[in-house]
Amino acid sequence: MKNKTVIIISTLVALVAAFFIGSYFYKQSESERVGSLAESSRVLFERPHSPVLGNSMARVTLVEFLDPECEACRQFYPLVKQLLKENEGAVRLVIRYAPFHPNSKLAIQMLEAARKQGKYWETLELFFKHQPQWGDHHQPNPELLWTYLPELGLDEDQIRLDMQDPAIAKIIEQDVSDGQKLGVRRTPSFFVNGKPLQEFGYEQLRSLIQSEL
Repeated sequence: MKNKTVIIISTLVALVAAFFIGSYFYKQSESERVGSLAESSRVLFERPHSPVLGNSMARVTLVEFLDPECEACRQFYPLVKQLLKENEGAVRLVIRYAPFHPNSKLAIQMLEAARKQGKYWETLELFFKHQPQWGDHHQPNPELLWTYLPELGLDEDQIRLDMQDPAIAKIIEQDVSDGQKLGVRRTPSFFVNGKPLQEFGYEQLRSLIQSEL
């Protein structure tokens, strides 16, 4: 009986030891895999065409996949700018597009066309300001977007011409493709130095940025 007990205990000890050893090597392997993925996916976070706001030498890169017609993006944008102000010089913002709503691509084309006139950020904020009117989910009226452009002194005829540039369609296509590979399924979606914001919220985003600083 004693021999049986000893054998059982020895077997249990061996199994427990094997479990912990296996867990250790699994975690090591998983860590290496995640690290390798992050390295190989770095290009997915920022492309040469991506609009960037902030110091190019900043320690933290905040990537936001947004949709101009997204209500949450509109509500969160002032908070993002607040985070940039709080960490001026240390955080840079990279904008990527995730056009999930019906009129998003039109708004993005206009944004990129306005960018050619040096008014990208002003136009983005303008569209967010008036979003409840033009982007109402029950009765959207995207034609209203054209009525806002004079507020910034934009050349409407040039906007109409530039927004047909095939390069803009390629920008949208690239951003959608990168977003899919990164698992972006909602807007806004944030990545801080390549790390996804797991739990959506201002304090959560602020905390993740601080951890990288």
